[in-house]
Amino acid sequence: MKRVANKASILVLDDEKRQQDILSLILKDAGYEVTTTGIPTEALRMVDETGFDLILTDLRMPAMDGIEFLEKIKNSRPQQPILVLTAHGSIQSAVTAIKKGAFHYLTKPIQKDELLLFVERALEQKRLIRDNSLLRSQLQQSYSIENMIGKHGRMQEVFRLVQKVAPSNTTALIYGESGSGKELVAKTIHQYSPRNSLPMRAINCAAIPEALLESELFGYERGAFTGAYARKKGLLEEASGSTLFLDEIGDLGLALQGKILRVLQEQEIQHLGGKETIQVDVRIISATHRDLGKMVAEGAFRDDLYYRLNTFPIVIPPLRERATDIPLFVEHFLQKFNHLGDGRVKRVSPDALDRLLSYQWPGNVRQLESAIERAIILAEGEVIEEHHLPPEILYLLSGSNPYAGIDLPDTGLNLEELEKHLLMRAMEKSGGVLTRAARLLGLTYRTLQYRLDKYKLSDHTKT
Repeated sequence: MKRVANKASILVLDDEKRQQDILSLILKDAGYEVTTTGIPTEALRMVDETGFDLILTDLRMPAMDGIEFLEKIKNSRPQQPILVLTAHGSIQSAVTAIKKGAFHYLTKPIQKDELLLFVERALEQKRLIRDNSLLRSQLQQSYSIENMIGKHGRMQEVFRLVQKVAPSNTTALIYGESGSGKELVAKTIHQYSPRNSLPMRAINCAAIPEALLESELFGYERGAFTGAYARKKGLLEEASGSTLFLDEIGDLGLALQGKILRVLQEQEIQHLGGKETIQVDVRIISATHRDLGKMVAEGAFRDDLYYRLNTFPIVIPPLRERATDIPLFVEHFLQKFNHLGDGRVKRVSPDALDRLLSYQWPGNVRQLESAIERAIILAEGEVIEEHHLPPEILYLLSGSNPYAGIDLPDTGLNLEELEKHLLMRAMEKSGGVLTRAARLLGLTYRTLQYRLDKYKLSDHTKT
């Protein structure tokens, strides 16, 4: 039974006329458009002028062997699918062809069913490559680049800056609140850079004590400190040839700031306890939620390091300032977490969406992601309703300002007592878990720990 003609075009290159005729008959009978030739140079010309969905080529030909023909095609058309035909005695050549980019090889005499199977598979792979390319293009046109999403004008500017800076080795500094997607921007810059063949390394400068942070960044020699039983490379050395992302760089101490500046200036490091100078080739992308310019004026951040890091600043707007992007994120997270609801959850009700649009999102995109994940788990049917949303969103008053109900008493307000009260409420709500409490207050882990120590509230924490 003949297949319905799919009009895929196939070029058959074989110096034996009988083999051409057999292949042509099988392929035409299956509904394909077939062109045949026995001359490699003519085949190259036809590919260049016309193009084909698939090429079948013999490996052993007098004028130009199949390997050379394959290399010429792949140089100009790297995505072109090619099936190679070989005799039993030339399997090694066929393996070489696979390594050079052929889709598969078939041994002569050609079996009809096997031929049609691999023709179909090769064409399907081409369709997938084409569809993925088209999808990526459509996503970029519809306000997405990699996993970054946003149709708001300020996010479109972020996309533009990312695409501009990515191909270079320029240092970039990403500004944004906690949960706004600073690391995602850094990953996207790395992914679009010439360094993307190696993985990006990352570290949160606010989450690690400074003494430990220095050893993590620079590495150490055996005996450099108690517990240093062997020589260890640091992240700067491991990221050589790639990218190192320094999150919350505003939390670095002044001494370590000076060492990072030397890396940027000289591209060299020394292990803790070592004397040897080690050359590194690392691109540094950093991020912060702090105002580094203000910190420089206050003497809390080195001006020379600031100017080196701030060569190419990128500012990510908080989610509350680009509410038009919330429906895009909701759709994205519905697809991402749909498996949690066995695929049944399809959409968000208008009332629930209104709640999401009116909320201030102190935790930004990360908080929205958690809210949708939770709602999918709670939803009974296809729709996320209002009552599936987290309490902090449900019980928000109708206004968009979460602080609208707070007033200043005539007797004045004790800010320290208010801060202490908020810290206690956050610790109660988080069950004493610091990371959760920090997220509720919009603080870094280190800043929360400092404030708890300040008011002697550390006993309320859980390890």
